[in-house]
Amino acid sequence: MRSEIRFVSCLGPVLAQYLELKVSVGLRFDTAGRVLLHLDRFLAANTKDTEGFDAGCFAAWGQTFEHMCSGTRRSWMHTIYRFCLYWRRTDPECFLPDPAQFPPRSPYLRPYIFAEEEILHLLDLAGKLEPHVMSPLRREVYRLALVLLYTSGLRRGELLRLTLGDHSPTEQTLLVRESKFYKSRMIPLSPDGARELQVYLVARRAHRLPMDAASPLLVQGQRTGYSGGGIYQGLRDLFVAGGVHTTTGVTPRVHDLRHTFAVHALLRWYREGADLGAKLPFLSAYMGHVSPASTEYYLPFVAALAGAASEKFAEHCKPLLDSFQEPGKTP
Repeated sequence: MRSEIRFVSCLGPVLAQYLELKVSVGLRFDTAGRVLLHLDRFLAANTKDTEGFDAGCFAAWGQTFEHMCSGTRRSWMHTIYRFCLYWRRTDPECFLPDPAQFPPRSPYLRPYIFAEEEILHLLDLAGKLEPHVMSPLRREVYRLALVLLYTSGLRRGELLRLTLGDHSPTEQTLLVRESKFYKSRMIPLSPDGARELQVYLVARRAHRLPMDAASPLLVQGQRTGYSGGGIYQGLRDLFVAGGVHTTTGVTPRVHDLRHTFAVHALLRWYREGADLGAKLPFLSAYMGHVSPASTEYYLPFVAALAGAASEKFAEHCKPLLDSFQEPGKTP
């Protein structure tokens, strides 16, 4: 995407310098690059010089994406705000948007945590899917997608970018290449994940679909992988068919499977009496986060975790609590 960007407006040279700087320090900057390009095209059509980029011009640009949700509009405006801060290093008089006037943040979406019974029901439904002329392994693909997303905590994009060469059948691992923050990681497959992947590969060979290392893991046609929108819609259709919905009646997001992976991992450690402080860095590395602090985003304090924490607290503090209940005895 970045190599294709050609800025043509009055701010083109500064926009190009800013983008190059961000990329040079290791930022992917794909989404921000598209925002910069969107502004550049707007300025090219409406402004002849840099002085024309003022509060009125910024507001007019903002009106071109009013159809987006407030969180996205706020993010786009903050991208330009940070660009303007960079621009001020060489032009102290340039326009600087006021963040106080940006749209409000989108409310935090509480993740939906799938129950194990729901996952099993969804797998049963996926196993009953009919093959399609464009996807002869439709049922095997969706079963594998559900299992890997639930047992490995993969992001949807990471799953779709996997190739057959990223799977090591001897080590039973998957190599996730340069995902978010340019981080690559090797993740071990769970027994269920390894078993489901083996079933899928057997079916793939039987249908004589490509088996070379460069082929997409989730193959649709002869050499075509599933698109992000395609796999997303297919999984959402399964959620609807399975009657899975949040307390507000909304269909869960595919990304909620990643939340579920993290929460269920934490629950297992609670029940095993493990030291969570020592375990959290492992979960962080497994999920491809920069630090354990990022992983906390995926660990909402749901009722199941609260109950497990209460049990652990009661077990740890039982002697102290018992001492208060014995007459005449001080702790």
